[in-house]
Amino acid sequence: MTAPTTAYTRATRLPELLRQRIVVLDGAMGTMIQRYKLTEADFRGERLRDHGKDLKGNNDLLVLTRPDVISEIHSQYLAAGADMIETNTFGANRVAQEDYDLGPLSCEMNVAAAKLARACCDQFSTADKPRFVAGALGPTPRTASISPDVNDAGARNTSFDELRAAYYEQAKGLLDGGADLFLVETIFDTLNAKAAIFALDELMEDTGERLPVIISGTVTDASGRILSGQTVGAFWNSVRHAKPIAIGLNCALGATLMRPYIEELSRIAGDTFISCYPNAGLPNPMSDTGFDETPEITGALVEEFARAGFLNIAGGCCGTTPDHIRAIAQRVGAYRPRGVQDRLFSPLLSAESAAAA
Repeated sequence: MTAPTTAYTRATRLPELLRQRIVVLDGAMGTMIQRYKLTEADFRGERLRDHGKDLKGNNDLLVLTRPDVISEIHSQYLAAGADMIETNTFGANRVAQEDYDLGPLSCEMNVAAAKLARACCDQFSTADKPRFVAGALGPTPRTASISPDVNDAGARNTSFDELRAAYYEQAKGLLDGGADLFLVETIFDTLNAKAAIFALDELMEDTGERLPVIISGTVTDASGRILSGQTVGAFWNSVRHAKPIAIGLNCALGATLMRPYIEELSRIAGDTFISCYPNAGLPNPMSDTGFDETPEITGALVEEFARAGFLNIAGGCCGTTPDHIRAIAQRVGAYRPRGVQDRLFSPLLSAESAAAA
């Protein structure tokens, strides 16, 4: 038995595609942006020439000031074999943009980012290989459940309501710009993720649109927990009510150290698909990408996950490039995707089948 099908209004072919083969996600946007060696003037453009704060490093802003760079990066990942590309909106929410005094531009950034990704996907899509725009919602630089002050355990620098409002605004921009699905990613605080999930549900209720949602956490160390303290199992059980089309892990440890946690998630999340897009190993400032692994190494590690039957979606996070994604796409293409069963009903169906026999 396959998992129940949600009546999506966008990305309608995605569920069936995930049952047919392993779908490939793109790689790191930040790693690729670094290769362009952009200056403060590039980030400012003419529009923000006199802005009062330094803007270099605000990669989300480039969808407005250097859209040519972002489109070129998207196209490189699509040419490498990515089925799905993320919008350049990891920090394009009001909470994160307040660090640059650019909160009011949040919605505009998301609309522009989704339009850029949409245009690139439309250019590369074919009848047998559709391409999808994943509207990326990052965790924000603030945490709703951890104190930023070691001397005050009850202190918080954001709230659930503030995060919910910021995520709603961001998601609305992504929706208006043409995103096919939403990707709530690099989750280090499950309460932040719950605010994003709440906002997405609210938006889809308000608009009548129903988009697939992928939820991806990040295990921060060898304890196997996300930063707010949950194990992979606890994390899944905290967000499974959202009925995501996929649950997964990204960033942090790289594939080698991530393996036991993606294996566990694959085992316990029986009623949805599994995604995995690790870093290219551990940070290495001497490397061209800032990370250890070459495309061949990362591709081989992700291939092993596919061979073991863990994956439905595979891609790369920090330090990965189009060459990494090309290697991943070539290697995982030889394997069947992980099967999906609804564990709540499988025993009942087995009993019914036995009785009928």
